[in-house]
Amino acid sequence: MRKIIFDCERMKYPNTGLYHYCMNLGRYLEKNISLTEEELFFYTPSWDQDWSLSSRNHLTQHPLHKFTMPPLGEYDIWHATYQNTHYMPMRNRRIRVVLSIHDLNFMYDEKKSAAKKQKYLQYLQGLINRANAIICISEFCKKDVLNHCHIGNKPLYVIHNGTNMLVKPSLKQDSYQPKKPFLFSIGVINRKKNFHVLLPLLQKNALELVIAGKFDDSDYLSLMKKRSRELGVEDNLHLLGPVSENEKSWYFRHCNAFAFPSISEGFGLPVVEAMSCGKPLFLSDLTALPEIGGDVSFYFHDFQPDHMEEVYHIGMSRYTNEGFQRRIRERSLSFNWHKSARQYLDVYRSLY
Repeated sequence: MRKIIFDCERMKYPNTGLYHYCMNLGRYLEKNISLTEEELFFYTPSWDQDWSLSSRNHLTQHPLHKFTMPPLGEYDIWHATYQNTHYMPMRNRRIRVVLSIHDLNFMYDEKKSAAKKQKYLQYLQGLINRANAIICISEFCKKDVLNHCHIGNKPLYVIHNGTNMLVKPSLKQDSYQPKKPFLFSIGVINRKKNFHVLLPLLQKNALELVIAGKFDDSDYLSLMKKRSRELGVEDNLHLLGPVSENEKSWYFRHCNAFAFPSISEGFGLPVVEAMSCGKPLFLSDLTALPEIGGDVSFYFHDFQPDHMEEVYHIGMSRYTNEGFQRRIRERSLSFNWHKSARQYLDVYRSLY
């Protein structure tokens, strides 16, 4: 019986893309393993071990494992799901290691010095050197890895993420409920998400802008609020902070359109969530977003207000008149966790 450990250490940070990546992929790996030949175990924080089929298949993550990993002699595969992980069996060469790389966003961070970027790259290179196989979540990510890292003859795969299941949409009594038609976006509130460029759209359109996500950069949050006051749209900007899965589902299902002008994405999970609802998609044309959004999305080629206004109006007209909702839903079907899980299992099995 082959034994696989799926690293869910990042689930200690809820309401993040990596949390949902680990939970969704983990659940679908469980559904697709060969029960007569494979056992799946999860390396998880002690407080988040009730989402899988059985609590007995969890190994509890501990901060001391950064220095000394637990005994892993009986296991065959360790899947490290985070490219900056501090939890990997570096010395035990018997266990085969799969490394997921989600992005090299630090290379696009203007706040990071060249020396800092090089330090990040060196750390990632050490993980790549230990890995037996590498998985990128987009072709864009793969291109970045090949440009900046040394892979040698290690197998390198691209496996897209699936669509997160949007649970029953509902708001709580104290949830914010928009009073007008609204644009929705979601993500960590920081500069690379570029949310502020959406504010001019509120000047000429009877819209609210509702953004959910963790506040990660106080300076950027202040910039957003200041810019909204300067444009006279502060009453139509609503920064919600983290929201529940039910609330998120409600905003996705009730928004007029989903807008995601991010300038640094290795994949863009919110895009495929919006796709599953058939919503109009307005994205930047940078990094991995065109690969994920395909020909059913509308793209901002720059962030000048007049250009963005034109893209929005043409996009909404085409969405209404050209059957885009059906096409968007059809594309969303290609981002499927069952499909992704089977591809991951094929990678594991290639290393047995």
